[in-house]
Amino acid sequence: MKFRILILSTLLSGSAWASNYAWIPSPPFRELEAKLTRLQADEVMHKATIAAGKRAAFFCANCHGETGVSTLERVPNLAGQNPLYLLTQIDKFGDGRRQDEFMGGLVKVLKPEERFNIAVFYASQPVPPTPARDARLAETGAKLYARACVGCHGAKAQGSREVARLAGQRIGYVTTALKNYRGATGVRADPRMTGVAKKLSDQDINALAMYLASLP
Repeated sequence: MKFRILILSTLLSGSAWASNYAWIPSPPFRELEAKLTRLQADEVMHKATIAAGKRAAFFCANCHGETGVSTLERVPNLAGQNPLYLLTQIDKFGDGRRQDEFMGGLVKVLKPEERFNIAVFYASQPVPPTPARDARLAETGAKLYARACVGCHGAKAQGSREVARLAGQRIGYVTTALKNYRGATGVRADPRMTGVAKKLSDQDINALAMYLASLP
C-alpha cells in the first residue's frame, strides 16, 4: 500500500501532472465508437495510438503488468478487453461511479485522449490463459458458466463493449469480485451480477475462476 501511495504522490507532485488533476469527461460514447472505427481502419494511426497508449500507461505497469497482464493475483488483467468497455471503466473510476481511492486518483491525472490511447493499447495486447490445476473443477466451472454467465459474457467469455472479457482473467481477481458481488458489500455493485453471485457457493466461485482463467 505504501508503494502505491508513493506512486500517486510522485505523479501528483509535478506541476504538469497537478495541472491536469481536474477530471475532464470523455466525449460521448457514439463519438468514441466512431473514432475507434476510423482508427481500426487506419493501420498507421492504429499503431501510433497503441504506442502512445503504452507510454501513457507507464505507471499502470506496477500492478497491471507491462502489457496489461497482471503481476498480482487480485489485480485484473486489462489485456484483450474491448477498448470501449475498458475506457468506460477508466471513466467510472475517474468520475466516482466505481469507488477505489487509488485508481480514482491515478486516472484523474489523465486527459481524455490519454485514456482513449491506453484503452486501445491494452485492447491490442494478448492475454495468455492459465492452465487449470484441477481439470474436474474447471469442468464444473464450464457447466456453471454455460448456465449462468454465457448470456452476457459470450460463449467464449470474450465480453463486449458493455461487458467484461473474462477469458484468461486472474483467478484471484475473479474470486474476489464474485464474492464482493455475492456479499453486496458495495465494493462491486451490479444487480445482474449480484443476482448470479448470490446463488454461488465458494466451491462454485473457485470452479468458475479456474475455468475462466484457462480460456484463451
